[in-house]
Amino acid sequence: MLTDTSRAATSGGPAVFESFRMRLSLTALCLAGMLALAGPAAAQSVVSTPTPHTLYKTGPSGRYLMGGTWLFKLDNHQSGPQLDNGTAGWKRVTVPNAWNAGDDTPQSFLGGVGWYRKDFRFPKAGKGASWVVRFESVNYRSKIWLNGKPIGKNRGAYLPFEIRLPAGLIRRGKVNHLVIRVDSRRKQTDFPPSGLSIVGKPTGGWWNYGGLLREVYLRKINAIDFNTVVVRPDLPCAACSASVTYRVTLRNYGNQGRRVKVTARFGSRRVNVGTAAIGAKRFATLTKRITVNKPRLWSPAAPNLYDASLRASSGGKVVQTYTLKTGVRSIKVVDGHLFLNGAPMNFRGVALHEDSRQFGFAIDNKIREQQLAWVKELGATVIRSHYPLAPYTQERADELGIMQWSEIPVYSIKTQYLKQKLVRQLAARELASNIQTNGNHPSVIIWSIGNELSARPGPVQGDYIRRAVQTAHQLDPTRPTGLAVAGYPSAGCQPEYGPIDVIGINDYFGWYPGPNGQIADRTLLPDYLDSVRQCYPNKAIAITEFGAEANRDGPVEEKGTYAFQQDFVNYHLGVYATKPWLSGAIYFALQEFRVRPDWDGGNPRPQPPIHQKGLVSFDGVRKPAFFDVQRIFRATKQFRARPGV
Repeated sequence: MLTDTSRAATSGGPAVFESFRMRLSLTALCLAGMLALAGPAAAQSVVSTPTPHTLYKTGPSGRYLMGGTWLFKLDNHQSGPQLDNGTAGWKRVTVPNAWNAGDDTPQSFLGGVGWYRKDFRFPKAGKGASWVVRFESVNYRSKIWLNGKPIGKNRGAYLPFEIRLPAGLIRRGKVNHLVIRVDSRRKQTDFPPSGLSIVGKPTGGWWNYGGLLREVYLRKINAIDFNTVVVRPDLPCAACSASVTYRVTLRNYGNQGRRVKVTARFGSRRVNVGTAAIGAKRFATLTKRITVNKPRLWSPAAPNLYDASLRASSGGKVVQTYTLKTGVRSIKVVDGHLFLNGAPMNFRGVALHEDSRQFGFAIDNKIREQQLAWVKELGATVIRSHYPLAPYTQERADELGIMQWSEIPVYSIKTQYLKQKLVRQLAARELASNIQTNGNHPSVIIWSIGNELSARPGPVQGDYIRRAVQTAHQLDPTRPTGLAVAGYPSAGCQPEYGPIDVIGINDYFGWYPGPNGQIADRTLLPDYLDSVRQCYPNKAIAITEFGAEANRDGPVEEKGTYAFQQDFVNYHLGVYATKPWLSGAIYFALQEFRVRPDWDGGNPRPQPPIHQKGLVSFDGVRKPAFFDVQRIFRATKQFRARPGV
């Protein structure tokens, strides 16, 4: 629950939104002027050749990091395509890049348009090689040109997309210009949505950073490409043999048919996935299932991983490889409880946001490592974010034994917009993309279809829930689905939640007042949780959020003090300990982050736009409550033995 006491306000509509933009036009012009004065009139272009390097291991061979120097310019006046080869008006940046990191003004939050340009030469390759550019995260709408010609577009953030580079546009041995127009202005139908409250203040889930927010790669394809790779272990019971299904879709980029053989590994074992004849410009899918006796199971206590890498061969030569590690474990809901490898869970975790004071969303792996180190230090075994985390973070979660509640940013979409069929289709597509992109990570235990939609779902939300759960179970029948909901007693039992496997409760009893003050009294929490259990006796139930802002010393009775936050976490974790049917609890959040310009978070002395419920400050200082949470997390038995399920 990111939203503070203004969360119940409804959108003012497009007219109010446009009026607000007009009021900010002078601010935008001043900002553009300051940026123009801050740097040289023309940035010197630096031509480079992408290097064979990646910031995470999982994926195909032939990836080249498009790092080093890029050129960037803001386009506040929407002056059209910035495709010239000159350097006037551009400034030098490095990618990943959030162009508004550190700019906490309302105009920055509302978003704008920026242009990125990379001047580069292609690495040496055979004439038959094809090339693809991969963007790990761009916020939000993007259009891409190569050497002045449009080649593709995308909408969304937090998930990767790829664009093929047409062979006829590639200048071999010469300088090429890759240009990306990024429009970060969010709509009320986007994920997460943006708009204005009835009092004209910007709304949205978290700070709206514009730019190329994660790294960019150039991919070389020698005719055959691993289009999709699914390696899915399935463990019927803790003492059972496991089955592992390989499902590989290949794409032939070449102009002639090829016969392709795919082999793989599972640990020390060799696996012949199969052979396919693939026509020119065609696809083929191979499926193989193997049995693994006495597997070494993956768990937080023992995150055992198997090498499941693949290779594709054609004409006696290896044309592409795919690096992958996976783990064998079972995640099931049994009798209203979540089980890992036959043991009922009572996990403890924290929420993560990718943000830093200096870099905004465009953080690096050093910052990610620090966040994960804090997770382990706390004794947490689960992480949750409102969007799919960076590939590096997910890979490290596999290695460190940190489970993931993997969620798509379908956050607080108003029913009036969710009722649009296209919005529901786009939400389901976001879910499918997350599963297809991140389904090989053993650390993922829940596919969450959203967060804090209407607390009283009607037919519209019910339709989305049914379709989303069906999509998730079709793509991955081995993991349960989840939905995080705002914890309000007035919500009552909701039959629309029927298809969901795991209900996540966002608990802010004693912090926010809630509608009509119904959650202002924290002593109502135990009875409320019991009522949720009575509503959903056969579903697993977990606490997906609880937290209190803290930014100063002061008395325990005063909201916003470190003492209040300490008392808050002790009380809530104490209540959870009395509910043996709970499957776990997640504190929101590990570290502070930016939310929106007028954020107060329920704190009488806020420091907007910073969300200060974090156990760690924005500058990396552990608050006193960090050590209370650590003590309780470490003392909690998060897995109870019950073999054979």
